[in-house]
Amino acid sequence: MATSQLLILNKKQIQQKIDRIAYQILEDNLNEKEVVLAGIWDRGYKLALRIEKVLKKISALKVTLLRIDLERESSKLIASTDLDESHWKNKVIILVDDVLNSGKTLAYGLGVFLNTPHKKIRTVVLVDRSHKIFPIATDFVGIELATVLKEHVDVVMDVEGEEDRVYLS
Repeated sequence: MATSQLLILNKKQIQQKIDRIAYQILEDNLNEKEVVLAGIWDRGYKLALRIEKVLKKISALKVTLLRIDLERESSKLIASTDLDESHWKNKVIILVDDVLNSGKTLAYGLGVFLNTPHKKIRTVVLVDRSHKIFPIATDFVGIELATVLKEHVDVVMDVEGEEDRVYLS
């Protein structure tokens, strides 16, 4: 690890945050039979996979996993999903991403669901940097960081040969 990197969360701490988020999701959906975890590709989807694994251990909730691919550099919402809208129609949707910076990615992720009826939409991020320029609120957060704009938060999860970690550079 380079000296310009500050470790924020180690592997064990990341798993603790994921466990806590899963319990919060369960508490928020006690009367539901199913939730849809919509992970933004790629690290948001990896986080959604981890949350799904914990939810299956701690509850009888049916979890549908949905992958959202966004054109992040576009000034317009250009998105695709790996399932059609029948999989999330009239259900609880939980939008998952790794880091909340400006809110643009989550806002675009929410856009995928705006033309389909749903019960409620919640948001999950592992790290909230509190630099929002979009009116996005996070419902379930692993950690909030006060950072300066020039700093970068890196989430390393499920990378072959590397241990999971979150660091600031």
